Amino acid sequence: MRVGADRERCVGSGQCELLAPDVFEVGDDGAVRLLQEDPADDGAVRDAVQQCPTGALSLGDAP
Repeated sequence: MRVGADRERCVGSGQCELLAPDVFEVGDDGAVRLLQEDPADDGAVRDAVQQCPTGALSLGDAP
């Protein structure tokens, strides 16, 4: 699984970081930063992507 993040759309709500702290981090600039682009297929990561209020996160297939 590959995770994508559109930092321009991110509003820094922190939902992703709460749900999957090993994969997402909201930086001092208030935008999401990926700690892992290819995490294990984890329900918490999928939940974080689905619950992003701005749709800044996406899932795809790993290369």
